[in-house]
Amino acid sequence: MLLLDTDDFPPDQRADAFRAAFARTSTPVAADPMPSGAGFSARVQSWQFGGATLMAVDSSGHRLATSPRQAGSDGPGVASVTFTTRGAGWLSQFGRDHTVGPRDVVLADLTAPCSCTSIGANESRSLRIPYDQLGLPVAVVREAAPQLPASPLYDLVRRHLHDLAGRAEELASDSSAAAFGSATTDLIRALITSALRDQRFDRPVMAETLMTRVTAYVGLHVAEPDLTAERIARTQHVSLRQLYKACAEAQLSLEQWIIDQRLELARIALASPAGRRRSIAATALACGFADPSHFSRRFRAAFGTTPRGWRQAALTEGAPPAARDPGPPVRVSNLPGS
Repeated sequence: MLLLDTDDFPPDQRADAFRAAFARTSTPVAADPMPSGAGFSARVQSWQFGGATLMAVDSSGHRLATSPRQAGSDGPGVASVTFTTRGAGWLSQFGRDHTVGPRDVVLADLTAPCSCTSIGANESRSLRIPYDQLGLPVAVVREAAPQLPASPLYDLVRRHLHDLAGRAEELASDSSAAAFGSATTDLIRALITSALRDQRFDRPVMAETLMTRVTAYVGLHVAEPDLTAERIARTQHVSLRQLYKACAEAQLSLEQWIIDQRLELARIALASPAGRRRSIAATALACGFADPSHFSRRFRAAFGTTPRGWRQAALTEGAPPAARDPGPPVRVSNLPGS
């Protein structure tokens, strides 16, 4: 949802419009433009994913701050995960400054005063999660904030958040938006507890979120031919037996599911402009199949036509509907990165 576009206001009214836009949000903050020689500009958007809210601010430079009065309000307690898709800045809380850039994920507790400053042209993103959804004490979030990069899940969650932000409009309008938000919250919870390595929280949370993390990991790496159950178990710090047990409880055949995701990826690739210029064997390899003949057999069994026949149909009349939907019953990788 678009909250503000300063292009709709005269230059002398843009700063006040920017402040007013943030005063109306569910977690009000003080907002101020930063000096810019070209004049201030900003576009503010918000999307709801169940209980979580994604805020996007594209501006020529700004500062957002939660005052002691705002932090101590009677509203629900909220934690915030901040990153940028372009540009950089810093977040300050509890006497510490955290760099915020495209390769950073920064955690803040909005029940206490904090500020986030972006200098120059930037695209900042903030995922706000109520504590009753996050399921962790405030003290745990505060302790984990400076330690997030130590988590083995840091890069996976960072990539997930960037891809979620890149497809926010599409995903927020989907009927599964609340499920996307719940899965993302699960990943954030696992990131926080794994950074602390506090066994009171880490072990149960990591166990509870195993399938969420597995599906997210597969979504990011499905096109890699060496994606195996052994590799997945190793990256998620579980035994192969634990992995298969979790898949069985989710009524999911891991190997077949990976093949299904690769076939769906290939189906889309073959109908794309780039895929039409590429050989079938090259497409198979790009989608994680090492053997083109095996790929062709699997493709025909799944969609009722050969890869070449599918591509030809896409060229002449647009891609025909698939014979079936190979997606799994629950799939975090339907989110960004898949």
